[in-house]
Amino acid sequence: MTTPTHLRLEHLRPGEPCGTTHPRLSWWLPTGSAGQQAYQVRVAGVSDRTSSTLFTTEIIEGRDHVLVQPWTATHPAPTAGEARTWQVRCWTDLGPSDWSEPAPWVTGLLHGGDITADWIEPYEPDVPPLGHRPAYRLRASWRPRAEITHASLFATAHGIYEFFVNDVRVGDHELTPGFTAYRAHLQVQHFDVTDLLRQGHNDLGILLSDGWFRGRHGFERHGDGFGDRLAALAELHVRYADGTSERFGTGDGWTSAPSEIDAADLMDGQRVDLRRVPADEVHHPAVVARGGLYGDRARLTTGVAPPVRRIETLPAVAVTEPRPGTYVVDFGQNINGWVAAADLGPAGTHMTLTHGESLAADGRVDTDHLRAFEFATGKSLPAGQVDHVVSSGRRGEAFEPHHTTHGFRYVQIDGSETKPGPDSITAAVVHTDLEQVGRFGCDNARVEKLHAAAVWSFRGNACDVPTDCPQRERSGFTGDWQVYVETAAFTHDVAGFSDKWLRDLAADQWPDGTVPNIVPNPAGNQPSGNHFADIANGSAGWGDAAVIVPWQLWRLYGDVEVLERQYDSMARWVELAAGAARDHRHPDRARARPAPDDHEKYLWDTGFHWGEWLEPDEIPAPDPARDHSVVATAYLARSAGLLAQIAGVLGRNRDECRYSAIAAGAVHAWQREFIAPDGTLTHPTQANYVRALEFDLVPAEARPRFADELAQLLADNDDHLGTGFLATGMLLPALARNGHLDTAYRVLLSTGNPSWMEMIDRGATTIWERWDGVDENGRATASLNHYAKGAVISFLHQFVAGLRPAETTGPDTVGHRRFVVDPRPGGDINAAHAEHCSPYGNIAVRWTITDDLFTVNLTVPAGSECELRLGNTTELLRSGTYTRTCPAARVIRRSSRAFPTR
Repeated sequence: MTTPTHLRLEHLRPGEPCGTTHPRLSWWLPTGSAGQQAYQVRVAGVSDRTSSTLFTTEIIEGRDHVLVQPWTATHPAPTAGEARTWQVRCWTDLGPSDWSEPAPWVTGLLHGGDITADWIEPYEPDVPPLGHRPAYRLRASWRPRAEITHASLFATAHGIYEFFVNDVRVGDHELTPGFTAYRAHLQVQHFDVTDLLRQGHNDLGILLSDGWFRGRHGFERHGDGFGDRLAALAELHVRYADGTSERFGTGDGWTSAPSEIDAADLMDGQRVDLRRVPADEVHHPAVVARGGLYGDRARLTTGVAPPVRRIETLPAVAVTEPRPGTYVVDFGQNINGWVAAADLGPAGTHMTLTHGESLAADGRVDTDHLRAFEFATGKSLPAGQVDHVVSSGRRGEAFEPHHTTHGFRYVQIDGSETKPGPDSITAAVVHTDLEQVGRFGCDNARVEKLHAAAVWSFRGNACDVPTDCPQRERSGFTGDWQVYVETAAFTHDVAGFSDKWLRDLAADQWPDGTVPNIVPNPAGNQPSGNHFADIANGSAGWGDAAVIVPWQLWRLYGDVEVLERQYDSMARWVELAAGAARDHRHPDRARARPAPDDHEKYLWDTGFHWGEWLEPDEIPAPDPARDHSVVATAYLARSAGLLAQIAGVLGRNRDECRYSAIAAGAVHAWQREFIAPDGTLTHPTQANYVRALEFDLVPAEARPRFADELAQLLADNDDHLGTGFLATGMLLPALARNGHLDTAYRVLLSTGNPSWMEMIDRGATTIWERWDGVDENGRATASLNHYAKGAVISFLHQFVAGLRPAETTGPDTVGHRRFVVDPRPGGDINAAHAEHCSPYGNIAVRWTITDDLFTVNLTVPAGSECELRLGNTTELLRSGTYTRTCPAARVIRRSSRAFPTR
């Protein structure tokens, strides 16, 4: 291509509404160019489907073309709902380019005050109990006063909504307005509805249900987390051919009635009686709502992440009848989403659809392993995930819920008069519409299945927020995203997705710096009143997401703005942890050493921590009295060290010195407390060795010994890992970086419990919460869709295929501006490949070993540099495609020298 391509506003895909007047721009350089020297941007307005140039910037010198801001005060800012296009041309070593193709620039809501309509609540004199709350239909009619040239709809809700114009559903988003810290951020969707409106009478409708706002949420499935009233806010912005405009929105004149959805809850499921039709509804005036949250328009915002959509459809792969009249449909893949069913039977047929991840011994769907319990009483709670539909008997009717989601592979159907056929039932995969940017493959089919299972597991847990599981809690656990965000970025563009979530993390962070375990958090930035939930917040490894996730967005996408915006949140977390280390001592340590050693002011040994969590053969027993300082102090060192680097990036020199000192103090405290005088580790677990190596907690001269001892622990355990939640994803890289690549491959490919291959051999299509998620008898023991252990696939991308970010982090390297290709063959793998669509362009690496000859084919995008390492040689490559060969022994047998950690 001779022009720039792949134009983007912020982290949005083309056409997604942008909520800032001066968005950052990105583009790929023309193919074959080595780098940019200057660029120019042209912006056009769009009216009546024709465009005219609004302005063209000056020629701007500079090599940056990712997340740049070319705007000046002379450039007119867009208004809410305005449609524009933009183009760019650039000057490179190839000379000046042509103008790019125009890219859409759709402006969403810019300020909360852009909407003047009133909030309305459905008529609901008494709030029904949880599990019995219907979806309400809110209606109004409107007639334009002239010929319409353009119409924008802005809509949001307390709850989940669907909007209809003349009985046509608006847009393809699902579960709108999405899940955020609603008290601080409430997303407003923008749709172009010009083609849906008529010149005469128009019927407008909103279907509104509990959603995350007041539905069940979390392990104990509490409801009313953000309030106990549903509400909707919507406004049409209409432009007429005569040059005038009009607004029409929610307020007086809207009506309310319960819909055919008798009950809807994200966790319980959806209950629909299709015999009810709108003509039978009893309408009451909707209630205009003011005050409280309704009066806070500053929290209204345009989303920065892709919306949730119905991504793909899976057919049934098998249908069984374990008992007469009970049918079980297997879709072959564990997913997040719902079932679409046709052939609902004659009027009055009541079908019950129970969704689950596994089957009981009798062939029916088993959900017992997904049941949670009340912490205070131990009382078991229903698993939920049950839909009901009653048929009206009308020809061609179908059932597809849009106000719930489920985590499932199987659905059990009771009440159907006939066995479902292949055309009568399908599964809809529903999650955030993340762009897939990376792939991996190799000549080991089981390893490829492992990679696919991890990707499917992430997809199942990317439903507007990064959840732990799509069935039992469905909560945005901070620890899960902290351990997986880097891995996710190898396969999907998670920049906007993470940016959105980080804004909520900062909003829900307590005034003292405590980061809650769950974000968004129904309790907001304060304790909830639930004793265990409150003391469990602020755990090391979980709260550290406040620092580690922004750091990864900087490394992987070059987004410095997220560092600026999240800086206060990061600093408050590190100050909380450092203050706890300085001001408190664990009682056991105080009894053993009444006078504290000097290093203890950096030893974080108090407060509740989850610790390594779910190590094999460890019974989960969260205990606020337990000393987890070996984990907590390691994370204090890690986060303080990263924050010092971030302060340096932002030019905060005094802070850089301060946090460097805290990090050095925590490293010293960890060494003094946990490395014995003879150099051995006092808590010799695999996880602690991994952190020691990956967090640089040990002196350089001690690294070989620690790596050897980690490898020996694994050998003594028959090459089975013993790590838990926090360290598993770092285990194989720690071995590979420190001279034990062979051990890393043996652990990767080992079978038996615990191991990744055992999951695959036992039929996993997603990653399990526990290593023995399905026991030897085929019985499920916990969630079968927890992606954290799937972080192992970063090893596949970074070491097996050999494609990874640069090991030094700075403006000239981040976002894959410079990257490393360093294939590290091992095990029985003789061919591998990986692709990654970076902010600078498509990167591809493919290698094979044939007849003792190692061959690698490589693509380096324009504007990037690649360090190609083959054996002990390094070659710096710029834009282009390359093939290199060498004796396989040079790559396979070379010493696994230690590389800098991340």
